[in-house]
Amino acid sequence: MFRGGLQGWHILIIVAVVVLLFGSKRLPDAARSLGRSLRIIKAETKSLREDDVDAKAEAQATSRQPLPKDQAIEPEIVDPVHRVRDN
Repeated sequence: MFRGGLQGWHILIIVAVVVLLFGSKRLPDAARSLGRSLRIIKAETKSLREDDVDAKAEAQATSRQPLPKDQAIEPEIVDPVHRVRDN
């Protein structure tokens, strides 16, 4: 369908149509608004990534903390000499 891709004259036609539709006075304002929107999106995605990293770090920090002494699990001591086997 698009084997040739966009060629130079295709881009010129698109630019001409955009200028005719929106007018040359509104194009700088539209470009400025688009730039602001892209900056906002970039900032939001960056904050989401930072939140994910912070959440992972917090989860790792809480999972590695030792249990308090009253909740600690005592190891079971097994005497191998007096061990009774069930046959």
